[in-house]
Amino acid sequence: MEITASLVKELREKSGAGMMDCKKALAESNGDIDKAIDYLREKGIAKATKKESRIAAEGLANIYQKGNKAVILEINSETDFVSKNEEFTSMFPVIGEAILNSDAKTLAEALEVKLEDGTINDLIVAKTAKIGEKISFRRMEVVEKDDSEVFGAYLHMGGKIAALTVLKGNNEEVAKDVAMQAAAMRPSYVNIADVPADVVEKEKEILKEQTVNEGKPEDIAVKMVEGRIKKFYKEVCLAEQAFIKDGDITVSQYAKNNGCEIKAMIRYEVGEGMEKRNEDFASEVMSQIKNN
Repeated sequence: MEITASLVKELREKSGAGMMDCKKALAESNGDIDKAIDYLREKGIAKATKKESRIAAEGLANIYQKGNKAVILEINSETDFVSKNEEFTSMFPVIGEAILNSDAKTLAEALEVKLEDGTINDLIVAKTAKIGEKISFRRMEVVEKDDSEVFGAYLHMGGKIAALTVLKGNNEEVAKDVAMQAAAMRPSYVNIADVPADVVEKEKEILKEQTVNEGKPEDIAVKMVEGRIKKFYKEVCLAEQAFIKDGDITVSQYAKNNGCEIKAMIRYEVGEGMEKRNEDFASEVMSQIKNN
């Protein structure tokens, strides 16, 4: 029986297995979907789908560069223990370099990037089956610069936080310092102009409510809000923050003093915005024992 692309697609959707595994399973089962699923289960490949609903909020982030192109990515695991496993960490350079060598711009495109054996998505599924807990390629961003710009990259806590910056100028040390600042101080934006108007208005409403609750007259409250919004910008905007190595100047002033200008910043903190697992490691081990 001919193994069509649509048949492979159907089996992938039902089993969660990689494309090459699905093709082999269908060939072994003469195109019978049910038998192919049984084949995958027997090989331990389809078990990856059973973990899709589980929470993977641990893991690592990393940055890879090649010429004027860089990629920052985050891959999650269920436990911190697995994130330190060589089986898990070894796929990062494989994925990072494959993306750099491709035209992928989005996560969906990255998942379909070809490797020596299947795609990046196939690798994630295979790792889930082999490691025994859910592995998730959560996010990535490809950043490009020109020859007059420089990348700054910094990893904190072994990759729990990753920051990538782009600076106009040719000073890698300054770019790395700015990336370190971003990792440490958690800015959400580069410049004041980057803060969305609705975010500013919401913050002003909160600040105004706070000053009114403090018993200040409304006209005084308005003036106080303007002062406090400046403090807000100094917290959320990288360029406005006090430089961690010299609190007397801002980060933008530090860059300018060294002939640079901050153009872009991306910061990943592993698991941010995600629900965390409540089980401790001992409970996880007991759970594994009971299930086996």
